[in-house]
Parts: sequence; C-alpha cells; structure tokens
Amino acid sequence: MIQYRFGVEGDLTAPSDDRLTVGDPRVVDFLAKLARKLLAPAVARRHPELGSLGFFLRPAELHRTVEHMRQGDALVFPRGNVFHIPPANVDTIFVYSWALSALAGNHNVVRISERSATAADTILTALNEVLADADPVIARTQRMITYGRDDAVTAALSKWADLRVIWGGDSAVEAIRKHPLRPSARDLTFPDRTSWAALSADGWRASDPAKRRAAVLGFTNDSYWFDQAACSSPRAVFIVGEDADVSDVREEFVELLLETVDQRGWEIDAAMAVEKRVNAYGMAATGAVSSMEFPANTVTAMSLITVPDAPRRWIGAGAFPFAQVGSLLELVPAMNRQDQTFSHFGFTSEQLREFALALGGRGVDRIVPFGSALTFGSIWDGYDLPREFTRLTTLVE
Repeated sequence: MIQYRFGVEGDLTAPSDDRLTVGDPRVVDFLAKLARKLLAPAVARRHPELGSLGFFLRPAELHRTVEHMRQGDALVFPRGNVFHIPPANVDTIFVYSWALSALAGNHNVVRISERSATAADTILTALNEVLADADPVIARTQRMITYGRDDAVTAALSKWADLRVIWGGDSAVEAIRKHPLRPSARDLTFPDRTSWAALSADGWRASDPAKRRAAVLGFTNDSYWFDQAACSSPRAVFIVGEDADVSDVREEFVELLLETVDQRGWEIDAAMAVEKRVNAYGMAATGAVSSMEFPANTVTAMSLITVPDAPRRWIGAGAFPFAQVGSLLELVPAMNRQDQTFSHFGFTSEQLREFALALGGRGVDRIVPFGSALTFGSIWDGYDLPREFTRLTTLVE
C-alpha cells in the first residue's frame, strides 16, 4: 500500500501532459519558498542540519546550478522520470537529490523510508505547506511516498523511470538492481563509502587556541550529526607529522573534543555506548589496536598499529581510531575507490594538492576542511549531479 506524504494521489506510472523545463520558474519558486521555511530560526534551532539544506536551496544557489546545467554548446533538456531511493540513516539527503532533479525539469518519485527520523517529518511538513500555494504542476509531477517491502511497487516504479537514483549500502544497491529498468534507462548509485580525517601536527601547533577550538567544533559536527553513520563522516583520524611523538596534539585534540561535545549537548545512549565498546574490543582482538581510551560515553579513542588497520565499517557514534604518519603521501596506498571524503586541518594548499595528484582519482572524491564533510555539493561521489539529471541534444546547422 503506497502512502503519499507529499503531492496528490494518482497513477504514478501513467504518462503526464505536464511539461517542465530545465530551470523551470515554477520549480525555482517552489524550492525558494521551501528554503525560507527551512531557514526559519525555530526550524534551524531544532534541526541545525536543515539550515544547510535551506542555504543550498536559496534562489542565488538555484540560479547558479541552472546556469551550470546550461553550459556548453548542446541543448539541455530534462532526463524524464526519476525514481529516488534515499537511505534511512541520513534523513535530509533525499531533498538534495530530489531538488536537483526537479530543478532539471524531471518528474520525480522519492521513496521515503518508514524509518526516517524527525528531520524528515519536518521537511515533509514544510513541503506540504509550500505546496498549498504552489503551481498545481508541482503536485502533479513531484511525489514523496512511503511503502513497506513491496517488490511489485519497486518494480513498477523502476520500469517507469528513465533514471533510478539509489542511495545506501552495497546490499541495498544490489537488492534494488534486481528490478530491471527499461533498456534506455540507467542507474545512478551511491553505495558503501568510507571517509577519513587528517590533522597536521605542525599546523595544529602553529594555530592559535581559537583556531584549534573552531577546528574541533567543525570536526564534531562532521562526526556527531547522523551518529557518525553518514558516508562522509570520518571513521578514523590520521595525525600527520614527522616528529616521533605527536601525543601532545592527540591529547589536546581529544580534550577539546570532549569539551565541545559536552557544550553542544551531544549524547550517546547506553545501548550505543555498549555497542561501540564491543566493536572497539573486537578491533583489539584482531590486533589492529594497541590501546583504547573511554573517557566518556561520547568519545572512544583507539590507537591503530598501522594505517591499513583503519576500519571501513561503522563502529559507533563517537569512535575515533588514531594513526600517525609522516606525510599525507604515506596514506595514498591505503586509499581506494570506496573512499569518499577526506577532511583536514592544518595543511598547506601545496600539501593537499600534492596528495590529490598522487591519488590520481583512484580514491577520495572530496578533500574538504573540518566542518565541511557533511556539506552537500552538487558534485558528489565524483558525479556532476546537475548534469546527470539532464539530457543533451546536439544541433549542427
């Protein structure tokens, strides 16, 4: 049974006479009004992550995205029908994906997980409020739906789609791919990803206390929003320095982390804390960890024996294995195509560029400062999303 939570009911597989264009003013107006709802102080206080989403949907950002879509000599058109299947653990990602596709003029169906958190409900409430005064074409072409495990519905929507956007783990992608697409359609997939953080020992020591605190605050937001389960949340911290002993950097970093987490009111429930401890001891049992610290439920710090021991699986919210290397280049052999975001503090532009060139596209899609790991961009996982949602027609006169 399909339950509509945004839009009106109807036959989702039926062709529509409604036509949207790339950068359609009716869509731009709708998204801009949604941005104002999400940027309202009361909403931002309850769900700070929605402030970032509202910023992404501001009219100036929307117009820049449309201009990007239209760049080049080819004529640009909507791709057609797009079926989005976002993850349950990051309950704002569906809006970014859907908004870019709608901005490209596509007809969209987004399956909202029944396990989505309160932020998703807040977004859906805002969508319905804006929909009340929107052009009717929005309700006829844009649908947010929920349904349980129903292969028949997923199969029908897959057949309807010109593009299927799948977010989630490898197993989720494989499960959805069992449902065939039309020969002319294709998948855009976002499977399991791993992200890392790197801290320059020299850069940390050279920074004043205010910059250190700001860096830790950014790292905290990167890590604790979405319980460190987002694909771009760091799974380990590499301290980079040629000194034999960088314990002073690690100790101050962890101390500031504990203070910041406490000040920001982040909490880890007892069940999560136990699971995290079990996973940490499991790593120790494999010989990957030489020591562990449990200064609070919110923070678990571990000492990795080697860089390849850094975990790619989720351990628990607030779990931070640390490893030391002499330079960023020492990390290159350990990176692979599963790696997504590499957040950093204290490095020079030259060091970061040298690292990116050494990777050569074989691993890591994003290299961003602490505090920006969760900031969604229209280029994501190596995809230029605005262009993925469009079709090009060449015209030679």
